[in-house]
Amino acid sequence: MVKLYLRREWFLSLLLLLYVVLSLVDPSLPGRSLRLVDYESLAAIISLLVVSRGIELSGIFSRAALRLINLSKGSEWRLVALLTLITAVSSAFIMNDTAMFIFVPLVVMISRITGIRMGRAVTLTAIAANAGSALTPIGNPQNIIIWRTYKLSIHTFVLSMLPYIIVWMGILLLFVRLTDSGKHVRVFAVPRIRINRLLLAASVGLLMVDVASIQLGHAFVGLALTLAVLSLIGREAILSIDVALIAIFALIFIDFGEISILVASLSHSLIRGNSLVVLLVGAGLSQATSNVPATVMLLPARPPWIPLTLGVNLGGNGVIIGSLANFIALRISGTGMREFHRYSLPYFLAALVVTLLFFVM
Repeated sequence: MVKLYLRREWFLSLLLLLYVVLSLVDPSLPGRSLRLVDYESLAAIISLLVVSRGIELSGIFSRAALRLINLSKGSEWRLVALLTLITAVSSAFIMNDTAMFIFVPLVVMISRITGIRMGRAVTLTAIAANAGSALTPIGNPQNIIIWRTYKLSIHTFVLSMLPYIIVWMGILLLFVRLTDSGKHVRVFAVPRIRINRLLLAASVGLLMVDVASIQLGHAFVGLALTLAVLSLIGREAILSIDVALIAIFALIFIDFGEISILVASLSHSLIRGNSLVVLLVGAGLSQATSNVPATVMLLPARPPWIPLTLGVNLGGNGVIIGSLANFIALRISGTGMREFHRYSLPYFLAALVVTLLFFVM
């Protein structure tokens, strides 16, 4: 049974193995492990897991899925394009990780109804969340860190990032078109779907509270309120929480926090005085440590903020660990890494090349 569990939870097994290797490299790691966990972020993740499950159980995704299918007018590429655009816009305001908790169940529902390729739709949706979230200083954790560190105005941040986001979304929509199978999507007459309005209203309200509490640095307050309210009107959302996923996130903080410490001095020496190097190091380092740890490692050298922001946001694509949003998307949908990388790696390379050309113009 243990072997079957470890095989099913392969990513958890991989993180455990990485922890053992890191402990051999640095024997002090076991004694510091609990201090490497970002408990505030972990509380935020649990809150969003529970709330997104509450929204899903309310039945609203079933109704929204059918309406989006009808809007596509039978076109698969139009349907996926709609999903990516909605996700990108939402991610600029509710954070990309949160967007994955909300939109991936919708993508899964639509894929099951229409038979479109779920792995492709999920991957392109995750890319859209990473791209859209880069627009605003509250769109993702690395932007929040950079925004606060450099004391930038929201106006300056958004206007500086806007041209690049337009380019990234243009490339993404081109990918949607080029990878389209040409399959006709059946358009349904929308049936009456019963919505649990109380659970929906409570879950949406809690989502807003959670997002606000996370941005204000009070994720534990949001978690406590979420558990209290849903224990009364949506207990099934709490009971269906993915415990293994919580363990995975805790190990991500430990493993990649340790890697960040081990390579910090090297990253500082690489980025001195060259904006293009900052962009490339930010994007490359994110592939090894995820983009939030990469941001934290590069900030002490005080590189120019625009190439730093571009690099770590671009670095959220590529390999799965580039962004926490990627892993959330795969975990919720069950999409395999090979299917994810089939689309994410070409997009990352294309967006990186175009961004470098655009940056030097």
